[in-house]
Amino acid sequence: MLSQKCKYALQALLVLAREPGDGLLLVSDIAEREHLPKKFLEAILLELNRNGLVRSRRGRGGGYALAKPADLITFGQVVRIMDGPLAPLSCVSVNYYRRCDDCRDELACEIRKVMRRVRDAIAGELDGTSLADALGKGLAKAVLES
Repeated sequence: MLSQKCKYALQALLVLAREPGDGLLLVSDIAEREHLPKKFLEAILLELNRNGLVRSRRGRGGGYALAKPADLITFGQVVRIMDGPLAPLSCVSVNYYRRCDDCRDELACEIRKVMRRVRDAIAGELDGTSLADALGKGLAKAVLES
């Protein structure tokens, strides 16, 4: 389940992705457009900035903008930054693997096999969907998948 923090991060990034050119937006403008709590959004944008998804400029004419094109930022990146691993169990995580404490035989574990398919399906969808795709701007991908 997505945390509220992750959902707000995605909403904010989609607002920034809709912004034409290299326009910077104030936190208050993003918060107002999406009806998000400003203080919470500030903390989220700082985290996105630290992880290279947004850039910021202070002072007059400052604000936030995407740090790279919207087609290079995936939902999977955002979810991992905000919420951590996509895997429902640590033993099926690609980036955060840890053997289950109570596991007798990982290779024969039926639960692990199913959860690995679940993780792969979730990762495939989230890693295969960019901000541009979500906004309908990923036209090349849509044509290729048709």
